[in-house]
Amino acid sequence: MDFENISALVLAAGKGTRMKSEHAKVLHEVFFAPMVHHVLDAIQALHLKKIVVVTGYRRVEVENSLSSNYQVTFAWQHDQIGTGHAVLAAEEQLRQAGGTVLILCGDTPLIRPQTLKDLLDDHLQNSSRLTVMTTKVDNPKNYGRIISGSDGEVVAIVEEKDADAKTRKIKEINAGVYCADIDFLFDAVKQVGNDNQQGEVYLTDIVGIAVDSGVTVNRFICKDHLEILGVNSRHELAQAHEILQERRNKELMASGITLIHPETICIEKTVAIGTDTVIYPNVFVSGKTTVGKGCVIEPFAILHNCQIGDSATISANSNLTGHRVARGEKVPPHTVIRLSN
Repeated sequence: MDFENISALVLAAGKGTRMKSEHAKVLHEVFFAPMVHHVLDAIQALHLKKIVVVTGYRRVEVENSLSSNYQVTFAWQHDQIGTGHAVLAAEEQLRQAGGTVLILCGDTPLIRPQTLKDLLDDHLQNSSRLTVMTTKVDNPKNYGRIISGSDGEVVAIVEEKDADAKTRKIKEINAGVYCADIDFLFDAVKQVGNDNQQGEVYLTDIVGIAVDSGVTVNRFICKDHLEILGVNSRHELAQAHEILQERRNKELMASGITLIHPETICIEKTVAIGTDTVIYPNVFVSGKTTVGKGCVIEPFAILHNCQIGDSATISANSNLTGHRVARGEKVPPHTVIRLSN
């Protein structure tokens, strides 16, 4: 479908207290890039009308990181008092854009472009004014629960801290991704109060407001619950890295590359590798490295911004930066070459 009348809003203002860090949460790196970069990569693949990023804590660092890499505009949330309040910070820009907005958080680096595309398609096909992405998990702790009516329709989202024991048993959770008609969105958000345990303006409350005003809330179920993993701690940061690394390695193996113990191998998505190359355990390859066909990279090798010719061998424990290896050449074990480039 055509997405030319759809904008995106990325919420990236929070500090992330559970990260125990002075840095903005969305700038913590996962699989070679700040987590918010992964979110924007997914959005950019959709070719939307406009991308607005709401910043707050450490806003200068966040905006500098994004403005040099992406075509985005910024809205400033002066005080971080909830996701609904964050959305209001972007009202002027989105009202001018008109149409529909895709809303998601900057701390969900595992979301796939195809999933966002499917969400938008579903929203448009159903002529919805509000679509909520949900998913089902075995352990819903810390997530908002989806409350369904007698006909199975979405009638509310209840945050964990405001949920009673019965509600906490619900396994369907809010993924934190929405599609909304822009006029409806801001009319609804302005009705949201802060009478909750956090004293915050919850974006999730627009669901109840929609239902009360006779607007049907469309549900889009994300089949892979891992895609909506929100990174709020160092443990979740490590989880996200592991998942992205596994995705990348599966792509490489599907393209004709042998990875021995792939769970120990880390290869940045900017790296190009030829078919029939064999990579042994505990190898780390990054930057603009290119590896030719039929190469062998032995255990514990580290390559960064290197050019490796066809049928070359990088022996164990080598550490190369900015180095060019000729076709058929064998680099001896424990070689260390670090050239600026």
